[in-house]
Amino acid sequence: MLHRRSLIALAAAGCLAACTDTKPSFTAVDITGADYAKDFHLTDHNGKERSLQDFRGKVVVVFFGFAQCPDVCPTSMAELAQVKQSLGADGDKLQALFVTVDPERDTPEVLKAYMANFDPSFLALRTSPEGLAALAKDFKVYYKKVEGKTPTSYTMDHSAGSYVYDPQGRLRLYVRYGSGADALLADVRQLLKQAG
Repeated sequence: MLHRRSLIALAAAGCLAACTDTKPSFTAVDITGADYAKDFHLTDHNGKERSLQDFRGKVVVVFFGFAQCPDVCPTSMAELAQVKQSLGADGDKLQALFVTVDPERDTPEVLKAYMANFDPSFLALRTSPEGLAALAKDFKVYYKKVEGKTPTSYTMDHSAGSYVYDPQGRLRLYVRYGSGADALLADVRQLLKQAG
């Protein structure tokens, strides 16, 4: 009788372990299932039309910024380059996309030179001011022009987080600025592991 009770208890414990949700624990904000920021159609700094479909099989990190940004943007892109390097052989499974919120000054030439500072595989994307307004609304991104002393010396206020998509093209994470490269690296590794 005791043996039978032990077997039943063991079976119940096994079922509990198997039946519990083994949802991954991310450092970034898990926004899996969000009904926004599902795709885009933008032109990269080489003049090629791009959408999320182009990067299937890769973890995609999308960051909104501008080339003349003094700190947040270069820090975020440098961290992404560090994550890619730390991934070693899996580095080619990470795609960084920089979407400019300053299409007036961020020409394809400017963006190409800017991306060269970080990693040759990183792409900068742009659209018209009207297209940017619609895109920002869809991605729930804030940006605003802040006038400077001269017409061309303005700066841009903007959201400072990144969106992370899994290799199937699904929006999964929102990474707050300042989280650091190590935290992002751990999350990217988890998403790659899930896809593998």
